Amino acid sequence: MNLQINRSKSIASIQEAFQSHFSYLKIEFFNSKHLIGEASSKENVIGGLVAISDINPEIKSGELALLPNLKVGELEQLFAEKFGLSVQVFHKSGRIWLQTTRTDDWTLVEQNRHAEEKEHPISTTIIDSMDRQELE
Repeated sequence: MNLQINRSKSIASIQEAFQSHFSYLKIEFFNSKHLIGEASSKENVIGGLVAISDINPEIKSGELALLPNLKVGELEQLFAEKFGLSVQVFHKSGRIWLQTTRTDDWTLVEQNRHAEEKEHPISTTIIDSMDRQELE
């Protein structure tokens, strides 16, 4: 999947395109940079209605290839290097969204799969000895 970035796009439209491919992940845009493995402050989140050109007036149009082996930290770096945009990837954990600071070295696919497994755990039925006797 290729994520299209251009001056007229809103943050929300980029977020929706990203999340349509990785339903248990989301990206947030920030007005300050962070290092790989570092968290971003929620006070610095930029709202979804803001146009990309309002964040970086000199932005050039382009696209990001969201390849299966692309790591979270690499995606965040690509946004910064290619478009001058500071983003942070979040993964869903129950009803909340958590920054992926400790797992920036995981691929997007791994992050999404892990969050999905937490959302929909595979239940294994364990039959103890008393239940086994009742079944027999």
